Amino acid sequence: MKYEMLMLLRSDMEEEAREAEIKKYADIVTSFGGSVEAIDKWGVRKTAYPIQYKTEAFFFLMTFEANGVCVKELDRVAGISADVLRRMITKKEV
Repeated sequence: MKYEMLMLLRSDMEEEAREAEIKKYADIVTSFGGSVEAIDKWGVRKTAYPIQYKTEAFFFLMTFEANGVCVKELDRVAGISADVLRRMITKKEV
C-alpha cells in the first residue's frame, strides 16, 4: 500500500543531523522491503500552535510504499525520537 508520512522535526537541528534523521526513516522503509517514492522537504515553518514550547518546526513529507509492519515500526521509532515534534502517517488514495 502507499502511504504518506508528514513529520515535524526540531527547527534548531544542524543540517547534517536533520538529513541523517530523514535518511533513517527512508532506510527503515527499504529494510522492510518497501520503496520510498519521494521525500519533499518543506523547510522551517511556523506551527499553528506551540509544540513542546516551540513555534517553528522543519516539515517534511515522505511518500512510500510498504506493508503494515513497516508503518508500525516507523511510528514507533518516530515516537521515541527526541528530534521529532509530531508525525502523522496516512494511507494515500490511489
